[in-house]
Amino acid sequence: MPEAPVFRDLALVFAAILVGAGVAVLLRQPLFLGYVLGGLLVNPFTPGPGVREVRLFEVFAQIGVVLLMFSIGIEFSLAELRRLGPPATVGAPATMALLILLTVLAGAALGWPPLQATAVGMTISVASTMVAAKLFLERGEIHAPHARLAVATSLAEDLITVGLIVLLPVLAGLDGAAGLLPLLPALGRAVALIVPFYIVAERLVPPVLAWVARRGHMELFLVVALGIAVGTAGLSSALGLSVALGAFLAGLVISESPFTHEILARLLPLRDVFTALFFASVGLLVRPAELFADLPAVLVLLALILGGKAVTRTLVLRAFGYPWAAAGLVSAHLAQTGEFTFVLAQVARTAGLIPPALANAILAASLLSIVATVFLSALAHRWIEEPRDASRPAAVAGPRSVLRDHVLIIGFGRVGATVGRALNVFGIPYAAVDLDLRVIERLQRRGVPCVFGDAASETVLRQAGAAAARLAIVAIPDLTRARLALARLRALRPDLPVLVRSHAPEEHALFHAAGADEVIHPEYEAGLTLIRHAGKRLGVPREVLRDYLERWRVEEETAARTDGAVGPGG
Repeated sequence: MPEAPVFRDLALVFAAILVGAGVAVLLRQPLFLGYVLGGLLVNPFTPGPGVREVRLFEVFAQIGVVLLMFSIGIEFSLAELRRLGPPATVGAPATMALLILLTVLAGAALGWPPLQATAVGMTISVASTMVAAKLFLERGEIHAPHARLAVATSLAEDLITVGLIVLLPVLAGLDGAAGLLPLLPALGRAVALIVPFYIVAERLVPPVLAWVARRGHMELFLVVALGIAVGTAGLSSALGLSVALGAFLAGLVISESPFTHEILARLLPLRDVFTALFFASVGLLVRPAELFADLPAVLVLLALILGGKAVTRTLVLRAFGYPWAAAGLVSAHLAQTGEFTFVLAQVARTAGLIPPALANAILAASLLSIVATVFLSALAHRWIEEPRDASRPAAVAGPRSVLRDHVLIIGFGRVGATVGRALNVFGIPYAAVDLDLRVIERLQRRGVPCVFGDAASETVLRQAGAAAARLAIVAIPDLTRARLALARLRALRPDLPVLVRSHAPEEHALFHAAGADEVIHPEYEAGLTLIRHAGKRLGVPREVLRDYLERWRVEEETAARTDGAVGPGG
């Protein structure tokens, strides 16, 4: 049967993807590295069974790029970029521009033409949000200030990547002094796509999605979403622009609708499959024997990615007033390339800007940089974060070395500060942990032991003296960070009594399941207080009132713990 080779190749590739993903998980590397490894395993140029219909997987790769860019458009957080402001929105392009300049200078030493060196600089200038976020999540620091800055900076680079995808094919047509002229038609085509698209999308997409929601045919959300993504990508291609640009714009439009989460829930499994095929196709399209054939180019590119990025980003962040420690931590986690480097390299190679041998060198350097970033992250925390903690003033370093049998207050907002004032009156020592530097500075001036950092980090908890505390109070308003802090406390001190402030009744079970001894909900406490005062005014006997309040509290605690035993979603 004629289709047999196709299904043979598909089966072979998926088997290789599973093997590569397993290796990546064992080595604690990003999954997409495993997918690339899987592609290398069944590469036509490697020993053993190999894929015959490579062209088919190039088509799958294009579909993967469309779905990847579409989902990134849906998930893109302009609010986070606006919140961090110039350090992300100005710092990211400044760092990328400096790295491109360094690449042009290094390329001149290697004999690369200026346009080729510029294209190479563009491909390696983008860091991976996926890699950075994974490293922060593993350390429980995803909400730490340096982690938020790193992720927001990487998001800004993702947005710039969309422009680079449009720009790279145009660069291939540049020639001499008149080289900028081809940019004008490209910009005109982009405007011709974006302006009418947004006008139509604003008027058409919301009513269509609302119509689907009212009919209750929820599976149609995926069909409508894919229709918008593929249609816009096709229109973008017809105008001579990248399909990735069209898919990203389609995602941005849908991100403004109230149906975003439903569409993402149905799209992500399909996207993940085709994204895996895209990265597997990267491994399929290279000759492994030639991956390190141009070793000088690989070493230069690796030095630019690891060293060039780290130095330029640190200097840019210092220019925005960030301390050396924060700038160094952010730079260490973003001294790598990622999934967009493979997309940009493919675009540049197709446009004829970089030869296949140099594309192989970019791939090799990218893979090595991601592996190296895992070790850079660990070294950065050891050399930057821990010495920084040790060098803090006594008010900050004190809890770990001086205080014993104290209360650890995690989150020193209004609730935490109220507890702190009461402990002062009672003469009970306490230490505070908070992510707001202004709060920490005020506490330092008052001589209160305090630590700046995310309580989901074991290093921060140890610095705050969690090992010698007699009680911990978690008063963080954010549910995710509070649960992470509670889990880290439980891992560090299983015997430590922990009180947690909750913000909704449904959080009680989550906190009890995570190990909280008591969960306090302000609205419940306000209700009990109102009942007590109302009962007094209405003449309810004190014993009856007290018995009722005690019984009510016991019933609520029992119900919360019973739900917690089932677990979330149980």
